[in-house]
Amino acid sequence: MFGRWTLWVSLLVLVAAFFQLQNSPSAELPSYRMDKDLPAQEEDYKKMNRSCFILGATGESGSELLREIVKRQLFSKVTLISRRKLPFEDETYKDVVQEVVDFEKLDDYAAAFQGHDVGFCCLGTTKGKSGEAGFIRVDHDYVLKSAQLAKAGGCKHFSLESSRGADKGSSFLYLRVKGETEAEVGELEFERYSIYRPAMLLCDRKEARPMEWMAMKLLAPIAYTFPTAISVPVTTLVKAMVNNVVLQGDQKTELFENKAIHALGKLGGTKG
Repeated sequence: MFGRWTLWVSLLVLVAAFFQLQNSPSAELPSYRMDKDLPAQEEDYKKMNRSCFILGATGESGSELLREIVKRQLFSKVTLISRRKLPFEDETYKDVVQEVVDFEKLDDYAAAFQGHDVGFCCLGTTKGKSGEAGFIRVDHDYVLKSAQLAKAGGCKHFSLESSRGADKGSSFLYLRVKGETEAEVGELEFERYSIYRPAMLLCDRKEARPMEWMAMKLLAPIAYTFPTAISVPVTTLVKAMVNNVVLQGDQKTELFENKAIHALGKLGGTKG
């Protein structure tokens, strides 16, 4: 009985924290230039012949982001920077450039980060999968080094997928590392820096995450009643990332909490 009560109390505390974050000022969208609707701005953006790269295209968010970018044909060149080449049978991806790098020796692959206008970073792992040192290496070291090389290579707009609750002062390793990464990438002073803090991602994962699955089952009634409170479909997240590139925000650094990601992902009639 005590264990059951402890579980429910923990869930209530978690939900309360989610609602507090959802209603924070940073959950609001920035003021965009909306003299034209989103489709019209997309057409204008295509004429700029911008190029982009994606880090983490083998993961759930990165692969969905690639699908969205290719579908909307916003960029004249799309480059994947990965540790291995991805097999594409669909002709839709025939023009996607693939740069295979060793993330332990990224300085040797600086050329892969040259000449991109926009960078999307969806790199990430878990402590359970990679261990504490491996998690820090991927989610902090690889991300920061990639951002440094991208900035040196001329990247102007860097978009980072982080996590809800990211805080460099947190006592929780995952949230602390995410917060430290956000802050240190920010110190590079890209012309435009967009941080996305999604809550629990809804997707068909290729790898099993039992604790995440259990949490979603327990919180499913709340997620159904308050869809922007504790979760977000990965399709909505990537649409938000792409929509934001097209729109002209009024801030150099943009922070999108979960509620804002939902709103941004549904601009222009897109569905999450």
